[in-house]
Amino acid sequence: MSLLVAALADLAGGVMTEFQEELRQQHEDSMHRELEALLHTATEPQAEISRKEFDGFKKLFHRFLQVKGPAVDWAKINRPPEDSIQPYERIRAKGLPEDIASCLNKLAVVKLNGGLGTSMGCKGPKSLISVRSENTFLDLTVQQIEHLNKTFDTNVPLVLMNSFNTDEDTKKILMKYKHYKVKIHTFNQSRYPRINKESLLPIARTTGTSGENAEAWYPPGHGDIYASFSNSGLLDALLAEGKEYIFVSNIDNLGATVDLFILRHLMSQPADRRCEFIMEVTDKTRADVKGGTLIQYEDHLRLLEIAQVPKAHVDEFKSVTKFKIFNTNNLWISLPAVKRLQEQNHLDLEIIVNPKTLDGGLNVIQLETAVGAAIKSFNNAMGVNVPRSRFLPVKTSSDLLLVMSNLYSLDAGSLTMSQKREFPTTPHVKLGSSFTKVQEFLSRFENIPDMLELDHLTVSGDVTFGNKVSLKGTVIIIANHGDRIDIPAGAMLENKIVSGNLRILDH
Repeated sequence: MSLLVAALADLAGGVMTEFQEELRQQHEDSMHRELEALLHTATEPQAEISRKEFDGFKKLFHRFLQVKGPAVDWAKINRPPEDSIQPYERIRAKGLPEDIASCLNKLAVVKLNGGLGTSMGCKGPKSLISVRSENTFLDLTVQQIEHLNKTFDTNVPLVLMNSFNTDEDTKKILMKYKHYKVKIHTFNQSRYPRINKESLLPIARTTGTSGENAEAWYPPGHGDIYASFSNSGLLDALLAEGKEYIFVSNIDNLGATVDLFILRHLMSQPADRRCEFIMEVTDKTRADVKGGTLIQYEDHLRLLEIAQVPKAHVDEFKSVTKFKIFNTNNLWISLPAVKRLQEQNHLDLEIIVNPKTLDGGLNVIQLETAVGAAIKSFNNAMGVNVPRSRFLPVKTSSDLLLVMSNLYSLDAGSLTMSQKREFPTTPHVKLGSSFTKVQEFLSRFENIPDMLELDHLTVSGDVTFGNKVSLKGTVIIIANHGDRIDIPAGAMLENKIVSGNLRILDH
């Protein structure tokens, strides 16, 4: 026991003792044996893919076992230098590119499409949820890029990074876009084994994903894009087509459209000072306190995620005064630089250890990485502080209500704040658990209320909305347990609190 206590004490101090080195080596050897055994259960084409993926997982697991103490030394964190994060207005002031078409022809758009719609009560890929006028996230994305290609007579391709959870369903849907002026490519992010928290070994018995193996695998976060993009052959194919940059964003961020001003900035830099990575950041509000932020760390611009922050400093990290901006995950990345860093094995992404408890109660660990964490590896990387309108994610039914409403107008797949709204700020909407699932959410609205003059909406309990309801100022509607509130057709609620029981029955 004393040996173990001493080892743990050394571990806390970040020192690798001989005993720990032996232990680490044992874990690594056991992992390699287990992965090799799993490969023997795979069919021939699957085995080749799994071997490549396992090579990536081994590197991640090796780094996970290395003892390095805390992820960041808080004392070394500094605010980024002034010129490393440029205001969007300064970039916009330089105007549009002289030759928009030639700039666009050097770009590909990559959407992160690995997530399921389960948190919103939907089966299948999240990108297939209808969000506006019967259009899904994927529909809107394709429309945006087709509009660019038609307007400027260009060939900007759409690349979808799917996961093993979304690939099959997404590919079935892609047939409907074959007559659009958009070339669509897909590739799969890796499939890594979940590991038992105690034994640090895979819980999978075979490489299959059905039956008892259904929970044994996971997609390892969007930081996997660099390796899986390269492994798929698409990186080389796009470079051969003359593409120089990719614009990467989450498919559920409806504000992440191709920005010609940022594109011009990238393309106009001198060859020896080419910016290889731009991260779009925006001003933090109270709703964004958990978002990753940019810091200066050991002479590099670096992404700091809440998972890397020592517990004692979490409140400081969340403060809006010290860390004023957060990462939107809209990223502009140089393709030749990705190729170079992959070949040199120089992409050092911090590991996010994500603990999970499976349905049966088993505690497992997922090792993940974030795409933005690579910023420190690229030359002349910078942040651009963009307007909030470029960050319009739909994570919940509260977000869905906003984008379905008359607050936004839809044009060629792009949502923009309505000209009729006096203030460009987005209202704060908080819908209760009765609205969590999309189907239930839709059943509670005869149609979406007029929200042009809304500042704040809170709805809790069993509440329904009739036709042509108008909400203004601050509106709070609370139906207590066992009560129900039906907001009548044509009602106009301005700075109102509605509570109790209000039933409207058909005569």
